[in-house]
Amino acid sequence: MNKKISAAVASAALVLGASSANAGIIIPAGEWTLDVNGNVNVYATFQEHEDQTTTTVNGALAGAEDPFNEDKNQSINTGLLPAWLGFTGTTRQNDLDVSFTISMQPSVSGNTTTGDQSTTLWRQAFLTFGDKSWGSVKMGKDLGIFAGNAILNDMTLLGVGGGFGNSGTATTLGGIGSGYIYPAWKGQITYTTPNFNGFTAKIGVTNPNQVVDVDQVAIAGAGLSAYQDRFGIEGQIEYAFDAGKVWVSGASYKASSDTGAGVEWDAEAIDVGAALNFGNLGVVGYYYSGDGAGTESYGYLGATTAGVARDSAGGYLQATYVIPSGTKLGVAYGVSNLDEASGETNASLLDSNKRWTVGAYHPLTKHLNLVAEYNSIESEAQDGTDRQSNALSLGAILFF
Repeated sequence: MNKKISAAVASAALVLGASSANAGIIIPAGEWTLDVNGNVNVYATFQEHEDQTTTTVNGALAGAEDPFNEDKNQSINTGLLPAWLGFTGTTRQNDLDVSFTISMQPSVSGNTTTGDQSTTLWRQAFLTFGDKSWGSVKMGKDLGIFAGNAILNDMTLLGVGGGFGNSGTATTLGGIGSGYIYPAWKGQITYTTPNFNGFTAKIGVTNPNQVVDVDQVAIAGAGLSAYQDRFGIEGQIEYAFDAGKVWVSGASYKASSDTGAGVEWDAEAIDVGAALNFGNLGVVGYYYSGDGAGTESYGYLGATTAGVARDSAGGYLQATYVIPSGTKLGVAYGVSNLDEASGETNASLLDSNKRWTVGAYHPLTKHLNLVAEYNSIESEAQDGTDRQSNALSLGAILFF
């Protein structure tokens, strides 16, 4: 892979994967070294929706015509990676490597009259301590373990992908919900082993975030709210070598509903993936399977109001090639499937979200990349009803 593109992807991995390695603006500060890092990315997106607002697919990523039968719209927004400003401090004390990371993610646009009411995210606040002889411990809010590698190896991390939506949103979706479940940002206590000739493993307990099953409208007219009533458990084993890496990860949660009827279910998932490089050619293959884990975000549409879990599965294939100009060309196909629960009849429930992405990512400078992407999303319900949205995105992403 071209070194400039590799640096951009590494920077994206830094801010999403929350490595404590220095990569930004380095400031010595007494016993500490402060790393100020982040990115600004902006895309103009031209969208077209092929189906009417009366088409119901609960859980669809594809959009629809607006109430005035307008099937086209445009937006200026960030892509999958939000604009980012992060601060990481590192030091060595009492034979321990110690660090902290705090970051914020402001929006680059708004859709109100003044443009002032845009979303600002706060995705990271954690500390780490450890040593290469025994590993490290992370405590605080950071990217989840399960499906973390899926998003970090998604080429639309430098672009838009699915969920292109309207202006003013915090981010788009990339391949979330059309190839992998969102790993999300979770309070966690995670232990990572030392590197054993390329092998590493991590295990963590995570915050029991709330999930909402919006396809069920029988409860208070607003859907089933489900609460994860114990710590989640997530883990991963990875082997890295000269040509790339392979990994397997998993997650286990237990959820209960807000009906007061004692409804509860397990939400579990496992995945496997590989990211390989052969000269200028890069290939990624990824697959996941879940029971009660739902689709898009973890637990979303994962069970019925009676607490009967739904099966889900999906994955994506991706190929990129760097041409002599340094431009990385890529194509990806992703799908997320959802099954009805045993005994369930729910015609409008999502059956699948499918995505095609074709992209070009050109390093204009060491830190600045120009991006062009075409994304097509098809969402189909259990009864065969479907929606389709297509979008062309043009923009740039700058890392520092």
